[in-house]
Amino acid sequence: MIEFYYPVPIVQIILAFVIGFLLVFTVIPVIIRISRLKNLYDEPSDRKINKMVVPNLGGVALFIGVSIATLLSLNQFEFIEFRYIQAALIILFFTGIKDDILIISPTKKFMAQVICALILIVAGGIRFTDLHFILGIREIPYVASLLISVTAIVAIINAINLIDGIDGLAASSGIFAAILFGTKFLIMGESHYGVLASAMAGSLIAFLWFNLFGKENKIFLGDTGSLILGLLIAVMVIQYNEFALRFPSQEIAFSPIFSLAILATPLADMIRVFTLRILQGRSPFSPDMNHIHHRLLKLGYSHLTSTLIIVATNGLIIVLAFAFRFLNKHLLMGLLILVIFFLLQLPDIVLKRRLRRQDVY
Repeated sequence: MIEFYYPVPIVQIILAFVIGFLLVFTVIPVIIRISRLKNLYDEPSDRKINKMVVPNLGGVALFIGVSIATLLSLNQFEFIEFRYIQAALIILFFTGIKDDILIISPTKKFMAQVICALILIVAGGIRFTDLHFILGIREIPYVASLLISVTAIVAIINAINLIDGIDGLAASSGIFAAILFGTKFLIMGESHYGVLASAMAGSLIAFLWFNLFGKENKIFLGDTGSLILGLLIAVMVIQYNEFALRFPSQEIAFSPIFSLAILATPLADMIRVFTLRILQGRSPFSPDMNHIHHRLLKLGYSHLTSTLIIVATNGLIIVLAFAFRFLNKHLLMGLLILVIFFLLQLPDIVLKRRLRRQDVY
């Protein structure tokens, strides 16, 4: 049975979810109409999967939904950090909008992410202060905290940005993270972050309807949405690990493993693809068709089936993390890393076997 340490503000949680859902569900048709009038589309190309023009400003709706739902559901004088989260979201909002409409260089996009990370860390105090017994280390000095936190935020933003390649995948991963981290925040008594997670979940579910099932009203998340989503998840990862420090040592030790499990597929896919690009002598940010979702599509799976397979794989990693949480933390982390990289290689193994069979016949 789940034990909540503080009263759960159920009205605020429901309110944030409903407002986020209704706002996004209402705003997306308007965004689609404007996109059609102004020809603001994601154009098909050799490195893109979509075969027809689709509006790609779904991130605008996500920004509106999460921001307004959180602002209306909470007392901002109590949720001090949200002003810094909102400032970072605004920067990524305009960065993403420019990239979705005009395209910007990876360097400029990277610098925007670093600036947002520094706002969260230096101004908002949203940073890792403890390594949770990793290599036996607990509290870390400020400079190390700064470097680790910037790296983590930028890595998570890019991981979410990179998996946004097929219908429903980034949004489903975001819903998954919002529900799991949101539940943890409520158990820990951190209702403000629980409300933020609820607003995010409601907004993403509304977007997902149009993204997966919209025929005349289909829309993509775009860079605006994936950057915003990545930042929100990064904030939740850091704050969950920081809040865990107030609880028994088992929770402190398990919190980084739980966070890794939730983000297992996006992070592992990013590391895998970046490594392949570097080994090929290319920039890690150069686009290609080597992501896990590209491999599943080559095997003949639909967008929806591919998304379900990847989300189910991530769910399996989380189940394994909980099932074997009695193991030594470093052993468990190593085991999970081996399992996720093996699972990510399975589509490649199947593809190579198919090609060999075709050569034989």
